[in-house]
Amino acid sequence: MKITTVEKAISIFKQQSGPLRSSQAIRLGIAPRTLYALRDSGQIVEVTRGVYRLPNVPSTEHSDLVQVSLRIPKGIICLISALAFYNLTTQIPHKVYVALPLDAEKPRLLYPPVRLFWLSHPAYSAGIEEHLLEGVTVRMYCREKTIADCFKYRNKIGMSIVLDALKESLQFGCKSESLLKYARIDRVEKIMRPYLEALV
Repeated sequence: MKITTVEKAISIFKQQSGPLRSSQAIRLGIAPRTLYALRDSGQIVEVTRGVYRLPNVPSTEHSDLVQVSLRIPKGIICLISALAFYNLTTQIPHKVYVALPLDAEKPRLLYPPVRLFWLSHPAYSAGIEEHLLEGVTVRMYCREKTIADCFKYRNKIGMSIVLDALKESLQFGCKSESLLKYARIDRVEKIMRPYLEALV
């Protein structure tokens, strides 16, 4: 029995096990016409502009991070969003915190809401980790770089959040040398060091 283009497209979505950008779907062999027909018939849902998934795939606590990663390829998950992912804060971020290089354009994204931070090249490119969430590679700063970033943006996120996260990171096993390495890159070593020495 010959497989239809619709069946083939559905099987591609099942194999990916997570959301797909329209460009990814087309690269994997789904024709644009088939993609829009699937959307219009409700066989796939558009979770945000140009990002689709099967309707019976449940959302997870990381769905917003996944959607942002798909829509903002240069974006790195940072600050409170990264703290929450690593369980270094009790704060629940109401926006996805995203770092971009200085030369990046402002992304056009209606949902999920994002808070953007433009970083110089050394600060932007340091300490990036990749996490596979819902079948999608999400780039995020490591714990130590996240703590340094929090010190850098302490006036925007609040010093109490920063200090709680620093304490948690040390309990988790983050090393002072590594924290200070990223603090130097972010130019906040003099600010972070006294707090770190008081806790170690």
